[in-house]
Amino acid sequence: MIILKSVITAASAAFVLVTAASAGDYGKKAKADIVDTAVSAGSFSTLVAAVQAAGLEETLRSDGPFTVFAPTDKAFANLPEGTVENLLKPENKDQLVAILTYHVLPGKVRSKDIAGKTLDAETVQGTTVAIDATDGVKVDGANVIKADIKTSNGIIHAIDAVITPE
Repeated sequence: MIILKSVITAASAAFVLVTAASAGDYGKKAKADIVDTAVSAGSFSTLVAAVQAAGLEETLRSDGPFTVFAPTDKAFANLPEGTVENLLKPENKDQLVAILTYHVLPGKVRSKDIAGKTLDAETVQGTTVAIDATDGVKVDGANVIKADIKTSNGIIHAIDAVITPE
C-alpha cells in the first residue's frame, strides 16, 4: 500500500510538473516569420504575391536568418505601368527571382550594425547591393523608411523603391 501510494504521489507530481510547464508555454505566440510578418504588416501585399509567384515563400519561411529590404506596395505602384503584372507571368519567373533575391541578404543586419557606414553587401541573388548608412539608410538609392522589423527568422527593412540588379 505504501509503495502504491508513493507511485501515485510520484505520478501526480510528474503530472503537475508537465502541466505547469505546458501552461507556461500556452498562449505564448512565437514571432512570425518573414512572410507572415509581411502579410500582417498590410503594406507588403505586392511583395508577398511576388514571393509566392517566384516560389520563394518556403525559403523565406525557413530558419534563415535573412535580412529583407522589402519594397512597400507604394514602391511597386511607382514602377512603370504593367511592370509588376509582366514580372508575375510564369515565363518571367527567372527575372522575378533575380529581382526578389537581390532584396535579400543572408544573416541579420540591423540598422545599428551598419550605422555610419557605407558598404557593398552580397545578396542572396549573388551580386552586391550598395548600402549607405551615413545619413539615414539607402540601399541602391532606395530609402529605408522603417528599419528593424523583427521576425522569427530575420529582419525586414521597408524601402520606398524596388531595386534591381545590374
